[in-house]
Amino acid sequence: MSIAGERSGTMRHVKKPIKTPTFAELFAPKLLTVLREGYGLLDLRADAISGLTVAIVALPLSMAIAIASGVTPDRGLYAAVVGGFIVSLLGGSRFQIGGPAGAFIVLVALTAERQGVDGVILATGMAGIFLIGAGLLRLGTYIKFIPYPVTVGFTAGIAVIIFASQLKDLFGVTLTAKEPGELIPKLEVLARSLHTANGSAVAVAAVSILIIVVLRKLRPHWPGILIAVAVAALATWALSLPVDTIGTRFGGIARELPKPAWPIFSLEKARAVLPDAIAFALLGAIESLLSAVVADGMTGRRHRSNCELVAQGFANIGSALFGGICVTGAIARTATNVRAGARGPVSGMLHSVFLLLFMLIAAPLASYVPLAALASVLVIVAWNMAEKQEFALLIRSSRGDATVLLATFLLTIFRDLTEGILVGFALGAVLFINRMAEMTGIEAQTPTDDRPDADNGDRVPYDSRFAADPDVLVYRITGAFFFGAASMVGTVLDSIADTRKAFVVDFAAVPFLDSTAANAMGRVAAKAKRQGIRLFITGASPTVRRVLLTHGVSPPRARYRVTIARAIADIKGHREKASAGPDGLAAG
Repeated sequence: MSIAGERSGTMRHVKKPIKTPTFAELFAPKLLTVLREGYGLLDLRADAISGLTVAIVALPLSMAIAIASGVTPDRGLYAAVVGGFIVSLLGGSRFQIGGPAGAFIVLVALTAERQGVDGVILATGMAGIFLIGAGLLRLGTYIKFIPYPVTVGFTAGIAVIIFASQLKDLFGVTLTAKEPGELIPKLEVLARSLHTANGSAVAVAAVSILIIVVLRKLRPHWPGILIAVAVAALATWALSLPVDTIGTRFGGIARELPKPAWPIFSLEKARAVLPDAIAFALLGAIESLLSAVVADGMTGRRHRSNCELVAQGFANIGSALFGGICVTGAIARTATNVRAGARGPVSGMLHSVFLLLFMLIAAPLASYVPLAALASVLVIVAWNMAEKQEFALLIRSSRGDATVLLATFLLTIFRDLTEGILVGFALGAVLFINRMAEMTGIEAQTPTDDRPDADNGDRVPYDSRFAADPDVLVYRITGAFFFGAASMVGTVLDSIADTRKAFVVDFAAVPFLDSTAANAMGRVAAKAKRQGIRLFITGASPTVRRVLLTHGVSPPRARYRVTIARAIADIKGHREKASAGPDGLAAG
């Protein structure tokens, strides 16, 4: 797998001096970068508004995730306040928002059941140490090699488990025995106890979901989740509804942060929670880097993955010191942060400050929040997590991708999240080896790098002005384009979009690409479209083109041509039409 950059027309190889970054450059927080660029009052105002917006979203979510994880709601708030502040202070992403995430509900709940809350706190601190070590060893690059079907599969699996975990509170079901953790036994117990359902709880949940869905459609900038929870709490108090609330089950939430204290430690306890700590660290690394990639795609910036892992590590240690649960990058809150107009990490730091103020001021009111309303919030979160379109796309894409996806999905639901990821990755590697074996062949002709001019395809006359055009660049991708190379190639192509007005990516020497690589190209095409850059794909075989089209690399985001020369001629013709006047531009 290789890529080569060339200027249009002359097709000369571009050689740029490569400077090895220093340790300080790799691990300097993005906060320092933003401050060096110049940070003024207007930036602070924008970050304050976006931080407040995210805090409003994070307040009910942090409590809901903590309750679903089998701990008290205040531990979710501690994680968002302390861990979220450290993530933004030390992180390698400008826009990352840290805090408790829905993806951790399953792992934390199982750990709490087996090892108790003290075990959860100890595992969180140990996971932080592992994350710092992974970042310093620069393992963040390898986490990017996880195949796309694996990430979609385990995310969808987690969504199903979260949904199932909320059915009890959603319907107000009363259980005579402990609720099982496994999916099938859980559903069987809930079905047998369905006659105990609480009509008031069902009504609260239904109205909460309706408010969130309607506001998201009609008033997308309004804090629908907070409004739904507030309305449910007000109705519960005013009508004295017989439903479980935070106050009746947990006695409310704390009005201040506890004093920091080391988790209860012993070698025996550390050995017992070691598998959980490793699972926390693995999922935290994957989730945080996925969130950072989402932020990169929305903003055109690039995060530093190893710096981000170190920040996530310190954030988990900080959360454990204050009794909080696991911290990671939260995709939905990070996207909200970007859409709210954040300028940099100060927004994430202020989001934590606002959450702390909410705790100090509004803690007594939280006692009236019905658990059915928080369950409805997590049902919406699970629905959005499921990545339904991507799941269906991968099922249709190929039998290999569908196999990896379904194996990861089913193992996550019925066995274990870590096992699902490892088996999915192994299947992805086997699938790649099989595809490479199918592509192996022997060329009948004598191998040679030279060709006669007549074999060079649809050639265009040499134009020195166009050949020296710095706004057009050609990249040739050579070899199998699969999940192991997708991150590297995607980063290279993404980096030129800020400085070029048109670029060509040649796939003539690519025998096949998988869904991970096609998804990376889809992000590049989306960014090019967003920034007004003309992207051409040349030389793609019918099979490669079909995969690219399936993943969104289609007009008007990208244009397909048979040869590089034909693409360059079209770019040149577009320029000439544009310079002729408005009519010519419209025609192009």
